[in-house]
Amino acid sequence: MSQVRASHILVKHRGSRRPSSWKEQEVTRTREEAIQILEGIQQRLANGEDFAQIASVESHCSSAKRGGDLGMFGPGQMMRPFEEATYALNVGEVSGIVETDSGVHLIMRTA
Repeated sequence: MSQVRASHILVKHRGSRRPSSWKEQEVTRTREEAIQILEGIQQRLANGEDFAQIASVESHCSSAKRGGDLGMFGPGQMMRPFEEATYALNVGEVSGIVETDSGVHLIMRTA
């Protein structure tokens, strides 16, 4: 398998492996609340808002400062659910909600 490039929007919840981020000192929301936030973001994307702009404000990952861009990666470099979701996308497509130990994500494959 070749390398891919992706951007993502991560929303952490209190069950995340590290429930803190640049956005919040202590994340207290439930998993269900995190999913609801991403569902709202899915609607914003459907209405034409820009993925990178949303990621820069909403994502709990430090990649937010790059519009969610994670750069190029290959097999085995990301958590399995994240990797499988990314490789299943066509370039330009956005995933459904993907759960990992880090939280819940929306992923956009960019290359």
